[in-house]
Amino acid sequence: MKCNIGKTDRIIRVILGVCVIAVGVYYQSWWGAVGIIPILTAAIGWCPAYVPFGISSCKIKK
Repeated sequence: MKCNIGKTDRIIRVILGVCVIAVGVYYQSWWGAVGIIPILTAAIGWCPAYVPFGISSCKIKK
């Protein structure tokens, strides 16, 4: 697995994940568990949804 998530993308994913979890807790819904997905992808630095499209937000080091 090659890194395909950059620093800004990771920060956005963590914030989005925390917000989804918070909304799920507020409304007492299990859908808040979906917030774990962006947090995990940010933690490992790889997003499987980017692979088929060849997307990468990582800066290429030369």
